[in-house]
Amino acid sequence: MSAKLPPFSRRAFGRLALASSAAALGAVWKPGDALAAPPKGEPIKVGILHSLSGTMAISETTLKDVMLMLIAEQNRKGGLLGRPLEAVVVDPASNWPLFAEKARQLLSVDKVAAVFGCWTSVSRKSVLPVFEELDGVLFYPVQYEGQECSRNIFYTGAAPNQQAIPAVDYLLSEEGGGARRFALVGTDYVYPRTTNQILLNYLKAKGIKEEDIMVNYTPFGQSDWQTIVSQIKTFGSAGKKTAVVSTINGDANVPFYKELGNQGISATDIPVMAFSVGEEELAGMDTRPLVGQLAAWNYFESINTPANEAFIKEWHAFTKNPKRTTNDPMEAHYIGFNMWVQAVTKVGSTDHDKVIDAMIGIRQPNLTGGIAEMLPDHHLTKPVYIGEIQDDGQFSVVWKTPELVPGQAWSPWVPETKDLIGDWSKPIVCGNYNTVTKTCLSKKHA
Repeated sequence: MSAKLPPFSRRAFGRLALASSAAALGAVWKPGDALAAPPKGEPIKVGILHSLSGTMAISETTLKDVMLMLIAEQNRKGGLLGRPLEAVVVDPASNWPLFAEKARQLLSVDKVAAVFGCWTSVSRKSVLPVFEELDGVLFYPVQYEGQECSRNIFYTGAAPNQQAIPAVDYLLSEEGGGARRFALVGTDYVYPRTTNQILLNYLKAKGIKEEDIMVNYTPFGQSDWQTIVSQIKTFGSAGKKTAVVSTINGDANVPFYKELGNQGISATDIPVMAFSVGEEELAGMDTRPLVGQLAAWNYFESINTPANEAFIKEWHAFTKNPKRTTNDPMEAHYIGFNMWVQAVTKVGSTDHDKVIDAMIGIRQPNLTGGIAEMLPDHHLTKPVYIGEIQDDGQFSVVWKTPELVPGQAWSPWVPETKDLIGDWSKPIVCGNYNTVTKTCLSKKHA
């Protein structure tokens, strides 16, 4: 059953004042400010499709919570088109076929105007045909492998050129330690396998020999890391600087990092660059043995800007917990939700086709001082940051891109896709357009 939350929940509104950027959504509400006129009429339903149980709950529960905060704040501002927003929360329970069932329920039964959800790529792949069949709108907030460009999905997380490639560039650089051997370790599903194939090609192009690349995959929920970490330790003892690139997802990260500490592998010995470990995951770990280990994201809670400070303050007020952390996918939902609000306002309707067309070109201030823009391939412009784990579970930024990086749906490091682009604007209107042959391979996705 769906958990339908009333649009004017006293608990949800208590002390909430999310700081939205004035350029996008007007003045920020503060305690003591007059509230907008209460929205009236039939609620506009917003679907929230995140795992609240199972192996991915460690990462996804927070994304459900931040969506409830954003929806409550929008209602405080007067709703959308004068109508209240109503969250419809479902739990796909880290079960990939169940994601598709719940997506169909949200679109067909609950009649939601948009869905914010998924974490793993296998969950996104599971729901993609449903959104295309029913012409729904999905905002997907997590870094992923690229090689996809659906008209019905807005990819507000990072593409490989906005996380994986810059992270490896950092590890290869003198500043990042000058690594010449790489262990690519990931969970066994589409995101790690596709990302690592891109990285294999990229590393070889950078002069890294095949024998200096180790690849290992483990199931979701992997708990015994002793043998694998021992293999990494042996691999790193060959006399060349070695780094680990981790695409491990979910709660398997906890025993992985614990085993690194058990075997005495420090960031100085073998640095680990993680793509799916942020503040939320570290909140459940003893981070003292992990100090100096790395992660690549487009946002860190520790970045000091007025917008981020206000966002964190209101998150703590909403959750009534000053220890709750913020993270990159939360910012992605913040950006995506506010862009959706802008698009609906612009066209004066929640009609899916009108909103999809209106999304391209919308700009929304991010939380780190830049402007996110929705590109024709339904990806965003983003900064890229490399952070070091600190003993308090936060990250200290050690490197960032000098400019915002436009997301690429299709990787130039995969021979079959090097000539492809996504462009849902006229006149191309195609998710996989070949720039050499000037042909569209599919009007949907690849």
